[in-house]
Amino acid sequence: MKITPVTDDFAVGPQPRPEDLPALAKAGFRTLICNRPDGEESDQPGVAEMQAAAESSGMAFHHIPVSGGEFPDSAIDAFGRVRSNADGKVLAYCRTGTRAITLDALANCDRLCSDALIERAREAGYDLSALRPRLGD
Repeated sequence: MKITPVTDDFAVGPQPRPEDLPALAKAGFRTLICNRPDGEESDQPGVAEMQAAAESSGMAFHHIPVSGGEFPDSAIDAFGRVRSNADGKVLAYCRTGTRAITLDALANCDRLCSDALIERAREAGYDLSALRPRLGD
């Protein structure tokens, strides 16, 4: 599985498999955030299965699903709380990592300007330039 570091303590990526989680924990990840609705695709592991695998690997698990390009304030706030209160490295995932990095930019836990958020995402391989009006400054 491809993990894309965004900062020293935050990364995004596509859907991991439950059997990937021990290696992620060994790599230092302590918190896992799932941004996919359960059952989004037929071959996707269920949230309960991912939570059990995360917890058995010593990671905290949070389910903050978003879909359809919608990023409600409740999801942004929840994502920000998890990121701000996480102990150790955080991995957020969705199908491709785009929703995860978008939520991170919108939550803006690092209090960066919109240009810095967009650049950080670009360096990680994601184009969030269309998000500029929502990011403010």
